[in-house]
Amino acid sequence: MSLTETVLKMRFIILFVLSICAIHGFSQSNHAMPPGNSKPFVLGEIDELPSKFLNEKRILNIYLPDEYNTRDTTTYPVVYFLDGGADEDFVHIVGLYQFNSFPWINRVPKSIVVGIANTDRKKDFTYPTTLDADKKLYPASGHSDQFIRFLQQELQPYIKKKFRTNASRTLIGESLGGLLAAEILLKQPTLFNQYIIVSPVCGGTMVLC
Repeated sequence: MSLTETVLKMRFIILFVLSICAIHGFSQSNHAMPPGNSKPFVLGEIDELPSKFLNEKRILNIYLPDEYNTRDTTTYPVVYFLDGGADEDFVHIVGLYQFNSFPWINRVPKSIVVGIANTDRKKDFTYPTTLDADKKLYPASGHSDQFIRFLQQELQPYIKKKFRTNASRTLIGESLGGLLAAEILLKQPTLFNQYIIVSPVCGGTMVLC
């Protein structure tokens, strides 16, 4: 891991810890519950979207802002991020967006966050290789074109139909997910309005577009 990547990850960790502390200090202290009255802590909802392009069902972890109400007309930006499973990046990315959208922070707008859980990252996030050694080592790789079709023709229309969204669409990808995000940025840049590309594959840099 490069020095730049290490520093970047440490910044994410520090911000996440500060987010948790702030959320606890500003929110939960005002709503303390008596012992024995515990209830589940719900961060989002889970959807399952069948895909003809991927030939499988994909799990979506979706966070809605606290103010989201199906009866009003407010619309929200949508943040899509790869590696969005519950045991991947969903919890801390949502924590960062929630914290940074608090009125006293106000760094990002309140947003709908859509985490796409993985099934096979090497297959979905990589484009075809011409190297025989890579084909032998990763025989299932090279199908990013199908995943991009899934994003464009199935996922985005599904989210737009189900939730009150505006025209702002952000894509977040890290490592192999960063490789896919970079491919989309180069080939179909209008598919998203903003791109956050973190350490694509083996690089140690972060690109914000």
